[in-house]
Amino acid sequence: MTPATAIPGTDTAAIDALVGDGPAAWDAAGRIPVALLRKLGAAGVLCAEVPAALGGLGAGPLANGELTAHIGALCSSLRSIMTVHGIAAATVHRFGDRAQRRDYLGQLTSGRLACVGFSEPGAGSDLSGMTTRIRPADDSSGDLLVTGEKMWITGAVYADTVLVFGQYGAGPAGAAAMVPTDAPGVGIEPVKDPLGCRAATHCRIVLDDVRIPASAVLGGGGQPLSLLFTTALSYGRMSVAWGCAGILRACLTAATADARTREQGGTPIAEHQLVARHIAELYTSEQIATQACRHAAQQWTRGAPDAAVAAVLAKQVAATHAARGAATAVQVLASRGFTDGHVTARAYRDAKAMELIEGSTEISQLILARHALDTH
Repeated sequence: MTPATAIPGTDTAAIDALVGDGPAAWDAAGRIPVALLRKLGAAGVLCAEVPAALGGLGAGPLANGELTAHIGALCSSLRSIMTVHGIAAATVHRFGDRAQRRDYLGQLTSGRLACVGFSEPGAGSDLSGMTTRIRPADDSSGDLLVTGEKMWITGAVYADTVLVFGQYGAGPAGAAAMVPTDAPGVGIEPVKDPLGCRAATHCRIVLDDVRIPASAVLGGGGQPLSLLFTTALSYGRMSVAWGCAGILRACLTAATADARTREQGGTPIAEHQLVARHIAELYTSEQIATQACRHAAQQWTRGAPDAAVAAVLAKQVAATHAARGAATAVQVLASRGFTDGHVTARAYRDAKAMELIEGSTEISQLILARHALDTH
């Protein structure tokens, strides 16, 4: 299956032409041209699962996954923007009312960009530590106020809207609110010199009594935070997993091309058994990651009870293999792949970030262990 044939109207050759040789320069500069992001957003590429009736491409999880892997092979920073934009769209589609779905999904498929505010300085995977509050304003306006701080927010410098997760009112329930990034009280501060996915940007967002209308709170608020997070993170984990499959495909392409053409002792290095072993391991990693992603996509399509766990498994398998596979590709290319600007050097840094985001490797292991203990 190729994304070009799986999603009507999606031309990966056109995406390739738009991206061109930009990723190396974007990585060095720490920025992706925002006009490119808006163009891809308006084409529906950044949230391809949005139904056609709501302005999207109507892709299923598998087709969207293959498209994500294709973009991930081109540029993990671009794929990261695709991930957070897609999380915002998926959350709106799941929790928004009819008017919110029509309004916000229409925006997200017409060129406006979104990011997602999960993590806080004292709350990563521990939801009980979340301090962001979404509460009624102390007047008769019916508006709400959003107060808190979010950290490591991908793509905030490009976003028109940040999907903020927080405690709702005075009770234990949660809410997800669509907050304009240009609203009074919103402050965005990029994190300097991140290790990986540099062009996606990672930011600190301060929310100082940001006033929003009640219509900006998806579904009226009051949902369990665990439900909000599981829904949003499952989409994110699937997207990251497919992106890692893309990293492995890019590394495999670079490593095999180099091994076929570079010689040592008058022989292509691919003929040396130890180098051939590296190539075999890289190919194996790409296949394993892809199969884990496909399984998770199929579980989501079927609505299987273990779909959320399958997403965790795919992310865990694909991220760990991507980190190991990128290191292997650098080993094969040696000094050629050791400098910034080369696809394998970028993959090496980007893949490490994938072991941390959307639930670290350790958090994923705890979830998988708990599932195994409960079901076996």
